[in-house]
Amino acid sequence: MAPRKSIGRAPLNAPPRERNPCLELADQSSADIPAAALFGLSPRIDDAPTVARLADQFLRLNEPLLRRFDVRLTPRFDGSQVHLGLSTGNQVGAIPLLSPTTVKPDYGLVIQPRFPWAGIGPLLARMGWRIAPQPLRLPLLRRSERRVPAWVLSSMVLVRMKALLQSISRRFETAREDLAAPRGQVDWAVYSRSRIPFGRLTSVPCTFPDLRDDRSLLSAIRYTVERHVNALEGQRMYGGFVGSLIALAQDLLSELRGVSAVAPTPAVLQVWNRRPLNSVPFRDGIQAIDWTVEDRGLAGLSELEGIPWVMPMDLFFEAWVETQFAGLARRTGGVIRIGRKNETTAALHWQPGSLGSQRSLVPDMIIEWPGLTVIVDAKYKRHFEELQETAWRHTSTDLQEGHRHDLLQVLAYANLARTGRVVACLAYPCARPLWDDLDRRERVVQTAEIPSASRPLSVWLTAMPMVEDAGELLAPLERQLTSLLAL
Repeated sequence: MAPRKSIGRAPLNAPPRERNPCLELADQSSADIPAAALFGLSPRIDDAPTVARLADQFLRLNEPLLRRFDVRLTPRFDGSQVHLGLSTGNQVGAIPLLSPTTVKPDYGLVIQPRFPWAGIGPLLARMGWRIAPQPLRLPLLRRSERRVPAWVLSSMVLVRMKALLQSISRRFETAREDLAAPRGQVDWAVYSRSRIPFGRLTSVPCTFPDLRDDRSLLSAIRYTVERHVNALEGQRMYGGFVGSLIALAQDLLSELRGVSAVAPTPAVLQVWNRRPLNSVPFRDGIQAIDWTVEDRGLAGLSELEGIPWVMPMDLFFEAWVETQFAGLARRTGGVIRIGRKNETTAALHWQPGSLGSQRSLVPDMIIEWPGLTVIVDAKYKRHFEELQETAWRHTSTDLQEGHRHDLLQVLAYANLARTGRVVACLAYPCARPLWDDLDRRERVVQTAEIPSASRPLSVWLTAMPMVEDAGELLAPLERQLTSLLAL
């Protein structure tokens, strides 16, 4: 029989441990979940008080982690059943959730990207894997559904192997070699017996301390990379970007020429983890090697225990927009500055300096041509899609307030421009079918002129699908830009 615990006055039964339910939503979505079904209890009205206490305990235990994960959880009672309202934000990934009865991570939450992985994978490759899923230092998820492609884990591991190779420490080892000139301690007895009589005067047996790469660690890295290369070979059906992952792995293997692949033992992994003054790339790399040796999968990938992970989709979309506008700047002769690299930061000087709030303005991108500046702010929101479906006056108050905030923010950035003409551009994601429809109606770029006595100021709203073949998707923007540059 399951153990019984008490919250308040009512005894609570723990759900069967083999259930290990895992909730699944898309980013920026909501769901209404019957609490009784989640906790494995009866939906009868008589059990509602017990279910309500469980729901309250579930919220109190998990709210801090859910808040960090940009998820809102709201219990409510509809008169017959208790429901849990879940609303997700911009983060995708998987996290464990504590049971309200066992206070152990018996539950899980998987948030999938609303734009499918089949589209996101090629974009990760196009961006040079600059943005990738990141693991979380949380308990493993006990079980979840097979939804996340296996290449997602491989991308994470290979990026870590690259960083580990770049930062690997070197250490002194005792080397024994035949050298042309004496070095360290010379074995004169061997030299006199087996070298001089055979005329091998420049083959001096020496023992000396040498600064060398950690061979056992390099062997473990090669083992890890080879395992993921083998796994990726069977995933080429996901798209050409898998080939770019394999190419990254082959580049790593070329740096490990002459090193044999050896799986580290648990004892060796423990020794590495206990090393003093380990760098972040070293710790992350050892963790990725451990995942590979233990055959761990990302939560959402395996029906066994999975690694909790997260990927902020707002940063992903900003990186994608940055990649596209950088290409546009190159083709049109513009000079681009990137907020991610702190190239667009403008300090706010408050008087006195001890007061004030925000200390700087940081646009995502500033692109400059002679006489024209385009300031771009990427927003991973549903605003553009919803504004195409519903007239402004009929949209929700939350959408209107959020969109006003976006407009005021990008207009504040417009004051940083030094040219005679300024464009403040908001870029939102959208699905490819919507973009095609907007392109047919010539509404991909929606413009407005702001009355200004000092210089012409325009606002652009544009949609950018997250798809692999994005060349044609920039054509409307390029036409709009070319017409301004011709003025």
